[in-house]
This record gives sequence, C-alpha cells and structure tokens, in this order.
Amino acid sequence: MKDYVQVPAAELEKPYEFTSTRESTAFLYLRVCCCCSALRPRYKRLVDNIFPEDPKDGLVKADMEKLTFYAVSAPEKLDRIGSYLAERLSRDVVRHRSGYVLIAMEALDQLLMACHSQSIKPFVESFLHMVAKLLESGEPKLQVLGTNSFVKFANIEEDTPSYHRRYDFFVSRFSAMCHSCHSDPEVRTEIRIAGIRGIQGVVRKTVNDELRATIWEPQHMDKIVPSLLFNMQKIEEVDSRIGPPSSPSATDKEENPAVLAENCFRELLGRATFGNMNNAVRPVFAHLDHHKLWDPNEFAVHCFKIIMYSIQAQYSHHVIQEILGHLDACKKDAPRVRAGIIQVLLEAVAIAAKGSIGPTVLEVFNTLLKHLRLSVEFEADDLQGGSVGSANLNTSSKDNDEKIVQNAIIQTIGFFGSNLPDYQRSEIMMFIMGKVPVFGTSTHTLDISQLGDLGTRRIQIMLLRSLLMVTSGYKAKTIVTALPGSFLDPLLSPSLMEDYELRQLVLEVMHNLIDRHDNRAKLRGIRIIPDVADLKIKREKICRQDTSFMKKNGQQLYRHIYLGCKEEDNVQKNYELLYTSLALITIELANEEVVIDLIRLAIALQDSAIINEDNLPMFHRCGIMALVAAYLNFVSQMIAVPAFCQHVSKVIEIRTMEAPYFLPEHIFRDKCMLPKSLEKHEKDLYFLTNKIAESLGGSGYSVERLSVPYVPQVTDEDRLSRRKSIVDTVSIQVDILSNNVPSDDVVSNTEEITFEALKKAIDTSGMEEQEKEKRRLVIERFQKAPFEEIAAQCESKANLLHDRLAQILELTIRPPPSPSGTLTITSGHAQYQSVPVYEMKFPDLCVY
Repeated sequence: MKDYVQVPAAELEKPYEFTSTRESTAFLYLRVCCCCSALRPRYKRLVDNIFPEDPKDGLVKADMEKLTFYAVSAPEKLDRIGSYLAERLSRDVVRHRSGYVLIAMEALDQLLMACHSQSIKPFVESFLHMVAKLLESGEPKLQVLGTNSFVKFANIEEDTPSYHRRYDFFVSRFSAMCHSCHSDPEVRTEIRIAGIRGIQGVVRKTVNDELRATIWEPQHMDKIVPSLLFNMQKIEEVDSRIGPPSSPSATDKEENPAVLAENCFRELLGRATFGNMNNAVRPVFAHLDHHKLWDPNEFAVHCFKIIMYSIQAQYSHHVIQEILGHLDACKKDAPRVRAGIIQVLLEAVAIAAKGSIGPTVLEVFNTLLKHLRLSVEFEADDLQGGSVGSANLNTSSKDNDEKIVQNAIIQTIGFFGSNLPDYQRSEIMMFIMGKVPVFGTSTHTLDISQLGDLGTRRIQIMLLRSLLMVTSGYKAKTIVTALPGSFLDPLLSPSLMEDYELRQLVLEVMHNLIDRHDNRAKLRGIRIIPDVADLKIKREKICRQDTSFMKKNGQQLYRHIYLGCKEEDNVQKNYELLYTSLALITIELANEEVVIDLIRLAIALQDSAIINEDNLPMFHRCGIMALVAAYLNFVSQMIAVPAFCQHVSKVIEIRTMEAPYFLPEHIFRDKCMLPKSLEKHEKDLYFLTNKIAESLGGSGYSVERLSVPYVPQVTDEDRLSRRKSIVDTVSIQVDILSNNVPSDDVVSNTEEITFEALKKAIDTSGMEEQEKEKRRLVIERFQKAPFEEIAAQCESKANLLHDRLAQILELTIRPPPSPSGTLTITSGHAQYQSVPVYEMKFPDLCVY
C-alpha cells in the first residue's frame, strides 16, 4: 500500500473544530484532492513531476532521471508513458503553451534514446503521433521541433522492423515544408532545411529494409525527388560539386538548403536498387519538363551528373534507357529542348562509358540515328515551307536550331563510340555505315522516303560525320581488322558522289583507319617537303596481313583516288586529303610492289591532266599536277633512291622557275596566274616514266610494270553516284525518242545517205589500224600488268555478265503453279492467288 498516505489513528480520532463553514468546505476539498492524487498511477505522477511550474525553468532533470529509470525498469509501461505524454502535448499545443511542448518533446527524445526493448514499438507510435501534431501546427518553431525529433528517431536502429508502420503523412508533410513560401526569408529557409532533413530521415529509416519498400513507390518518389530538386535549383551562387560525393562542412549542410538537398539526393540514389531505380529517375524528367529546364540545360546536366555518379555502376544503363525513352517522348518538341536532352545523354554516356553500359550500346546509336533523321526531316520541311518576309526569318532560326540538335547528336555518337572497346567500335562502324543512303541502292536501313534530295544529302553528311567521330583514335593491329571488305565497299561508294563534302568525309574516315602511328598531323597540308626525315615519321615493317590486303583491295583504293582527283567540284581540301591518302598508304601499307603501283597511279594522274579527256578546268588540271609533284617528292625520299630523288628535285626546280602553277605552294594561293594550255610545255616540266624506271631499276626495283599505263578497273560503282556517261545519255535519249515520237518524224530525222557517207563506210583502213593498236595494248597489258589488276578487270566483266544473265533468267523463267498460290503485286500490295489442283497442267510424264 505504498501508493497511499499513512495517517495515524490518533490523529483521525481527534476531533477538530472549524471556525466557519467556509473553512470546513476548504478542508474537505483538500482532503479529497490529496486522496485522488495519491490514487493516480505512478507513471503519471513521474511524468507530471518533470514539468516545472514555470516552463522557462526547463525540464526537471532529477525527476527526468527517475522517469527514465522507471521506463527502463518497467518497459511494459512505455506505451502508457507515451500515451500520457502525447495527451499532455496535444493539450499544450492547442493551448499554445510552447514551453511545455518543448519540455514534452525533450522528455520523449530522452526516453527514445534510452529504451531499446521490444516494448518500444507502441511507444514509437505515440511518439510519431506527437511529431505529426507538431508538423500540423502552423508555428514554424514547432514544425522545426517536430522535424528534429523525427531525425533523432530516424537515426535509431531498431532490432526488428515494424512492417505495419507507414510514413505517408511524413513524406507529404516534409515535401510541403521543402516548398515553404513564408514571407520571412530566414524562416522560409529554416522550414525548407527542416523539410529536407525530414525527407533524409524518412529515407534513412525506410530504405535499409528490403521488405518495407513503400518509400520507393511512385506516389512517394513523385513528392520526394521534386522537393529536393526544387531546393537544389532555387539557391543561387552555390558552388556545384560535380563528381563523386564530397564531404561538405557541417555549417554548409545546416545553413544551405541546396547543399543539404544535393546530399540527400545523392544518398537516396545511392540506396536505389535494380527494381526501384526507374521510380527514382522518372520524377527528374517530370520536374525538368514542368519547369522548362532543358533550355538552357545547365541544371539538367548538373542533376544527371549527380545521378550517374551516385548510383551503382551496374545500373548506369537504366538511366541511359530512361533518357532515350524521354527523348523519344519529346521528339516533336522544340529543337533546343531536344538538343538539351541529347547533351544530357552525352554527359551520362561519358560517365557510363567508363563502367558498365550493358546491352544498350546499339539501342543508343539506333535511337540517336533515328532522331538525326527526324531532325533532318524537320529541317527539310522548314526549308520547303519557308516563305518571304518574317516567316523566312523564323525558318532560318529553326534551321539553326536543328543544326544544334544534329551537332549534339554527332558529338554524342562520337564520344560514345570513342569510349567503346575495339570489338564494339567495329560493330558500331558497320552499323552506322549500313545507315548511309547511297543513290541507286537499297542496302541502307534508314528510311529516306520523306527526305528528298537535299535531305538525303544532309543525312549522308551527318552520318559520315558521326562515323568520323567514332573512328577517331581507332588503332587496329592490322588493316584487315579496320577495313574489312564488308565495310570498305560501302565506305568507298560515297567517294564517287558528285559532292565534294561527302568525298572529304570519306577520305577523313579512311585516314582515321589507315593511320595507326599518328602520322597524319605531320602530313597536314599539301606541300613540297624539303626533307621528309625532319617529320620523324613512325612506321613499322609491313606485316603479311597488310600485304594480302593490298593485293586484294589495292586496285580498288587506287581507282577511288584516281577518280577522286578528276572531280570537277574539287577544292583545295580535296587535293590535300587525296595527297594525305597516298602518303599514308605509302607509310602504312607499301612494299615494293605497292610503291610501283602508286608511282604508276601518279604518272597516270599527270597524263590525265595533260590530255584532259574529262574537260577539267585549268585550276583542277594544275591542282592534279601539284598533287603529283608533292607525292612523288614524298615517296622518293621515303624509299631513298638517290637517282629518283634527283629526277624529282630537278623537275620541281624547273617548275619553280618556269611553271610555278604546277606546285602546291603556288596553285592553292589566292590570285595565282594560270596558263592558257598545257600542251605547249616542255617535257622537262613533267615527271618522265622512262627516267623513273631507269632510276628505280638501278636500285633493284622491278620496273617492268612502270611501262604499262595505269587504267582503273571497270566496275559498276559509277551507277551509284548519279553519274552518266555521254553514251548512256545518248542511248536514253534514243529510247525516249523511239517510244514517244511518231513514225513520220522519225523518218524525217534520219540522216541523208550521200556518196561521201558511203565512201567513209567502205574505207576500213583506219579501223584496221585501231584494231591492231588495241590488240597490241591487250597483249602488252597481259605481259606486264600485275596479276591483281588483270584479275580485277576479269572479275568485273564476269560480274557484269552474271548480272545480265540473272536479269534475263528472271524475265524468262517463271515458277511452276502451286496450290499455295503465286505472288502477284497489284497497286503496290502483294497478294497470293491460289490455283486449284484440278486446273493445274502437269507434264505427261507426271500423269498416270
């Protein structure tokens, strides 16, 4: 009976006389109160004792120690203590007794830190209820107080988790605090910091337990992530720390919402797993879209750098997939918005390429190439739909914006490709090359039906620029690995296009692949090099694989260089790149046979410039002569044959005196005087085959083939480049006339037969001499030309023959009727027409 007051019996029996009725009433009231208070449970009396009469005195520490000891000794009373404290705190909050509220929360915090038993869970419910009461109040001090208590609770590691406990209210409330708009800036900052710290506490309390994954649900992430991004975005002049998480000072974390929000964002992403990574990333896109932060995109780039550095490396491809998906969703948005997303993708790829990218390599390139095509389509549509006046200005601005998108895509493709391993880079090179449209073929996989000629040219340039970026820095051990036949053939096809920019890009791609010792920078610019040894060119002995490559594909390379030099729209850069191509082949792939072939090619170029069968302008003829001079000067010093070097130097010296327009230093200079013709020049100005053969023969070279003029092998590649010879054009005109012109007009247009015409037809002496000359040239070619050149010519003729036979057989041979039906095409749609068995006609031998 220790809870009741012991009164002596003598005192009870002793009578007491009251002087008045009022005194007796007061005495009875006091006796009743004393008896009731004595009957109250001990935990309530202990709780009441911690509250002083004046709240300014603070918590009564002695009584708080008694309450703590009692709670530890009797943990089953914790839930009742918590309920009673919650009751008192609720009453004080309603009555605005802030002092007693502070004392109650301080007592709750101390009890929470002191007790770690199984019975603490009911107490936690009361604690969270009191925190919720404080957060619901409109006073900033109480909100901050509740947040601080929740953060202390979040740092406590419970022995066993409580799966029924949910934090939905706290997520909503803390997120609302992060968006506080209080009129006082200091109070507003204080509330926002409290909200961020509360979110951080929720994250720490929930993400550690895999079974309690409610925090990762979309409805929670849609509140948490935008709240953090809002505070990261609002504070100006904050030193953004891009990269792996650093350790800021405690003062910065407490006083700067942006720093605190960024650290909380990093911590959240660092705890994300495979299953909930997308839920944490998608709200970022929604926030950036809603606040229009893609243009300018500095904040977007900042956010995704934080994401890529914070998540685990094996999940990087998830983020890249999300960016690609958002790019697809925004394909009709403004060009600058798409450019901002692509630049974010570039930054993400730059970080992910150092780790694990996963199976998204081809997906990245495929999506980027698709958007490159869309951008070119939009650009072409704007150009076609542009009109005069202000609309024309809008069209030009949109055109420039689309170019920003295209450049961003190319940079992303190039950076991504340059960071891939060699085996993946070769696949990407083939993948991009397969997308390049070539006129006259359907081998490419890119839809260009809506582009038109201008759009197709634009997409060709963009794809080749992308390929140039991917091949930059690619170092293959053998040239066969860098230029396999399946890649070389489609790569060289655009080199025959009637577009100098396309040809330049093809040559630059080839330089990236051929140059394995970084010599291209030393050869930049076409010029007469006085001493090649000063360039310190790096080279190795030609391996067997490179030798076999040149035997198989050398004639193809020579042909494209030869035809590329004779293009009418060549500019100085084209001649510089062609010269570099010849020099790189000499350094990387040339043995004695290849050197002879390259010299034959140079002499053939010189002869073509002199004879001028293609009616080239004088500038182009002199440009070819300058290219030949620069290359022969280079190759003569590379093979170091004194007599050859002497002949080349003598010709260059004479040209310097008499015909400087045959040298690159003069012809590619502005306002260079050009000659009227080249037929009147003396032979001393030209490189002579007999003197070259004589000089090389004395040094052990096999010079028999030098006497055979170089003739490019005949292939059907010209049809891919929209070229038509005069004969083809005439034959087309004849076919059109014969089909469309009436017969009377045809008769009237026939040539009149005269005596002179018959005489010319009978006179065959000139024809016999031409036939003899042709036979002599054929015999000489088969005797002295290299086997590879002869085989290439025979192979091309055989291919043409097989193509014609295949066309004839396709027209003449029809498949037999089948009950399953035959394929017919009507109005552009394929249909099967079945034939009944009883209507089929079988051969007699098959019927019995």
